Amino acid sequence: MFEFKKTSQLLRRRTVIRASVAGLVVILMLGILVSRLWYLQVVRYEGLAARADQNRIAVVPIPPRRGEVVDRNGVVLARNYRDYTLMVTPARVEGGIESMLDELSTLVYISARDRRRFLQSLGKTSRYAQVVLRNNLNEIEASWFAAHSFKFPGVELQARWVREYPQGESAAHVIGYVGRISQADEQQLEEEGRLGNYRGTSIIGKKGIEKTWEEVLHGQTGLEEVEVTASGRPVRVLNRVDPIPGADLQLSIDIGLQKHAESLFEGRRGALVAIEPATGEVLAFVSAPSFDPNLFVDGIDVDNWRKLNESPDHPLINRPLFGTYPIGSTYKPFVALAALEMGKRKAHERIPDPGYFEFGGQRFRNAGGAAYGWTDMHRALVVSSDTYFYSLGPEIGVDALHDFSKQFGFGQITGIDLEGERRGILPSREWKRKAYKNPSQQRWYAGETVSVVVGQGYNSFTLLQLAQATSVLANDGVYMKPHLVQHIVDPATGEKTATVTEPSHVIPLKQENIDVVKRALVDVTRTGTARRAFANAPYQAAGKTGTAQVFSLRGAKYNASTIDERLRDHALFMAYAPADNPKIAVGLIVENAGWGATVAAPVARSVFDYWLIERGNLLQ
Repeated sequence: MFEFKKTSQLLRRRTVIRASVAGLVVILMLGILVSRLWYLQVVRYEGLAARADQNRIAVVPIPPRRGEVVDRNGVVLARNYRDYTLMVTPARVEGGIESMLDELSTLVYISARDRRRFLQSLGKTSRYAQVVLRNNLNEIEASWFAAHSFKFPGVELQARWVREYPQGESAAHVIGYVGRISQADEQQLEEEGRLGNYRGTSIIGKKGIEKTWEEVLHGQTGLEEVEVTASGRPVRVLNRVDPIPGADLQLSIDIGLQKHAESLFEGRRGALVAIEPATGEVLAFVSAPSFDPNLFVDGIDVDNWRKLNESPDHPLINRPLFGTYPIGSTYKPFVALAALEMGKRKAHERIPDPGYFEFGGQRFRNAGGAAYGWTDMHRALVVSSDTYFYSLGPEIGVDALHDFSKQFGFGQITGIDLEGERRGILPSREWKRKAYKNPSQQRWYAGETVSVVVGQGYNSFTLLQLAQATSVLANDGVYMKPHLVQHIVDPATGEKTATVTEPSHVIPLKQENIDVVKRALVDVTRTGTARRAFANAPYQAAGKTGTAQVFSLRGAKYNASTIDERLRDHALFMAYAPADNPKIAVGLIVENAGWGATVAAPVARSVFDYWLIERGNLLQ
């Protein structure tokens, strides 16, 4: 009996101890839970609340409408249209990417190229970033996918702005094109602090005006704060900041003149730039042959890229901006003006022209072996006497000629609103010292100046520089910076802002010296080397023909029929019209076409006829 009672007491004691321990454990756990809740609800409230909002609120960027580009008369050169695109967020795809692609292909056409590019893009981006799968879905495809979209988590149909160039190949080197944003583009945007403004945007300007004026054209990205479910389905829009569309650009180009000038280069290689002297506005900017910028908008395919890139005619090269050439006798008016300004030669002073000039034991001959007898400056320009200008070389000197010519833009960056402009070569003693490493090649020889003054030798200029120099000469030394964008147009108000309004500088020239050169250039088209091209013109033009060697004949006689076509002389011409009130100035080259008088001058005549007569600018 005693043993039973003792055992019962022991059991009760153990039960009490166990209950007490359990109670303490429960109280301790409750205390920990309460303290944790207090920590989360009070101490960490702000941070966790923000994270919770991020989990239920998606910030969706709204890309702005890209600004349009029009010519001086409002003709559209670059515009936007809406289409549909399939975007994929890899992290949300169920069942694997390949499986999704196979199933989706039964509903919407996905080419092998689309699939390949999509899979390549996956390895370059985050699993949570959207990747383009297919562009340019039509209305039927878009509606068909929308009806079955619930089967494809992670795949989204989006409307987007697409760039289009309705003029095709015309003015392609001016307008340029847009393309997909590359990693290099992203890196540059990040370095410039502009990457945030490109969230949701897939394209960026790559060439031409599209690239140079990218910031203005792009606009400001907007955003929507959208409440979403755990699966990512949107519930409602909580907040919206509308995007600001990019500004429109009105170019100085006249697309009618542009197409007319381009037609004159059909089947030929060359370049032409036409400028309005009083304003510096570029009226036409031809690089032949050209290309279709629409090919680049969504990424050019391999076949088209190979055709363009491997063509011996190099259609992708912007010839007026990037190509550099010896400009031959079109340089002579500026050499003549330099001689007058420096007092090295009087206009009426005559020298004998037996058909050659001897210097340093070497004979420098006139083109075609012509001999003009006693020749003054006026006659030398009209008939294009090389001998007369050869004789000016040692008198002027290369450094003095360099310093004079650079004021007109030769060998300089003109500052036109296109990227990729080349400086070319305006030779001087200093230039040669820097250009060659071998000390024996660094010395400048006086005989080299003889070639330079007739636009040959080391001279290498862009056609833009020739056109600009012609424009400045026509404008009596007033240098208006050449530009393609005439106005920036506010898309909301339509307000226009001019880009260039004042001269960059004025070359200090004596008017009587300018008049000497100008009178000679008028007679070039009246009785000189360009007389046939401008016969019966209803206006008076002024100009200078030029023919430039592509390679040295080393004393041999030039015969175009026996020389490879791409080694034949270039045909050049510089001119402005009307002579007494210039409305247009041009510099042009037809590559490997022979004489400037027979090939290049007629091109300028046709351009002048169109602009002054057909467009009615002669009477303005």
